[in-house]
Amino acid sequence: MTTAVDREVVVAGAGPAGIAAAVVLGAREPALACRILCLDKAQFPRDKPCGGGLTGHAHAALAALGLAIRVPRIACGEGRLVYHHRTRDVALGRPVDIVRRREFDADLVEQARGRGLEIATGEGLASFEVDPRARLVRIVTSSGRRLTARVLVGADGAGSRVRRALAVDDRPPLRLFQAEVEAPAALAPTIAGRMVYDFSLLARGLRGYLWLFPAPGGRVNVGVMHTPSRKLSGAAIEALLREGLRRYGVALPAGARGWPAWRYRAGARIAAPHLLCVGDAAGIDALTGEGIAVGLEQGPIAADAIVSALASGDFAFAGYGAAVRRAVVGRELALDDRVAAMLYARRGFSVWLSLVLFDRRVQELYAARVSGSEVLADRKAALVGALGRHALAAPARFAALHLG
Repeated sequence: MTTAVDREVVVAGAGPAGIAAAVVLGAREPALACRILCLDKAQFPRDKPCGGGLTGHAHAALAALGLAIRVPRIACGEGRLVYHHRTRDVALGRPVDIVRRREFDADLVEQARGRGLEIATGEGLASFEVDPRARLVRIVTSSGRRLTARVLVGADGAGSRVRRALAVDDRPPLRLFQAEVEAPAALAPTIAGRMVYDFSLLARGLRGYLWLFPAPGGRVNVGVMHTPSRKLSGAAIEALLREGLRRYGVALPAGARGWPAWRYRAGARIAAPHLLCVGDAAGIDALTGEGIAVGLEQGPIAADAIVSALASGDFAFAGYGAAVRRAVVGRELALDDRVAAMLYARRGFSVWLSLVLFDRRVQELYAARVSGSEVLADRKAALVGALGRHALAAPARFAALHLG
């Protein structure tokens, strides 16, 4: 006998991943739309620290969802790689659009509501308990509301309660610091239609990169990502951000906003009976910190698993992790996890950074991947060829990297 529930599906989190899952569920099963509830502790628009880049994969995912970009954006047709005096500009086949997450996420919520989906803002997930005998999840929201559901989707970010319950990964998180400031006039030529990725702080102990992206309204989105292969305090990371920005004539009038972010790991436990994780809760890109496209691409995979579970009555979700790993998003995340382990290692970053800066084919492949026209994880022969070239050229490239 099946126990009645208040909702078939509750999605905790109304960011891109949660909205993608809810939208696909409503599209796949129109009769289900009124049985889905999306919760978010924030009121929209709300601030969300992020670089705000919509890559080719994000564009493709939005198109597949039938969602539009209706907020101000800056198109960047070029990426610049920097290490001290070394600069490489790489053209993108399709521009990356830089948006403000505050505006972008709020508009996705409105588009989802326009499809008849119920989204409760200012009401988050406070606690939950899976009841295996009743075959449901008992949920308590931050407003004290008690609900039951067949499925609970954890799309509630790095602090996800669902992720915590699943003990997804015991590795320490990435650390990111971000701010948006008025762009100095002298910086305008550098960031005009261009995203800047500066790796110079690797030599100062950062295990990641500094970014400068043009933002709507004559502003610049700046930040750093740090991988915990080297232990640094939050104050030290912010100090490095300020140091790196001085080169560009950018000052932070107030402190940057810092937050942790979990890295995706292939094989990690991102599902359990009646529970699924998507987006930041399942893990972001360890190499770049990319999270928007990841969430938009994972949401439909979760939705497909839920549709199958509702049809079969099997809510174990035993194949969900494998489905994510097989998908383009999972394959690319697994590749970037391996690359990040090399580039952001405690020692020896110069060997791999010199490959990135001096191998034009690697730059072209990655640009195509960012543009959405290439699945880099499927280009193993090209990647092996790049490693072969690098084995021969590494001494000269390493020397060139450090020449004044």
